[in-house]
Amino acid sequence: MTFSDVFKSSFLSNINSFSTLDVLLALGLAFVLGLFIFVIYKKTYQGVMYSDSFGVSLIAMSMITSLVIIAVTSNVVLSLGMVGALSIVRFRTAIKEPMDIAFLFWAIGVGIVLGAGLLPLAIIGSVIIGIIIVIFSTRKIGDTPYILVVNCVDDAGEKAANSLIKSEAHKSLLKSKSVSQSGIELTYEIRIKEEGTQFVNAISATDGVSNAVLVSYNGEYMS
Repeated sequence: MTFSDVFKSSFLSNINSFSTLDVLLALGLAFVLGLFIFVIYKKTYQGVMYSDSFGVSLIAMSMITSLVIIAVTSNVVLSLGMVGALSIVRFRTAIKEPMDIAFLFWAIGVGIVLGAGLLPLAIIGSVIIGIIIVIFSTRKIGDTPYILVVNCVDDAGEKAANSLIKSEAHKSLLKSKSVSQSGIELTYEIRIKEEGTQFVNAISATDGVSNAVLVSYNGEYMS
């Protein structure tokens, strides 16, 4: 192979198979829309432990996906090889919040659409999705779920606490009951209005009840 054969290589000829301006434009928009997704994620996050690294990964995922799609669309042979290469990739990170999956697909979708050159679709779609997520995340639907832990001295205190909980809570479900020599511990999942937590004071003051603890609960809603 001579020096001139190197420059005739099909590998080097692929350098001119795409436009540098198109690449810069797609990556720039991927960064802007990825930053927009990150802001929406940070604003609407309702989990227990917020992670900045996950938010930054949304920006990187949009840009990386755009880069991969640009490479795939510029070369049909490369697209076939890329499918085989990506099929062996496995991600082991656990998704802690259900909404995190939606943000991941949003970031990947933006990268795919931008890489395909559909810039208006990516911009308009991201704005609409962002507005919908903000509206539904700030709007409280139904009553607030709580976990109520009641420590009773005897059976009389348990019955009094049960009747008071059923009368004050919209919905209540006994999750666990622990009996020991020191007393009875009851754990309820209840649904009440946010401003209606004063009844916990009444439960704690009930004869036969030693103390009551109310904890905010972010798990699944009761059916």
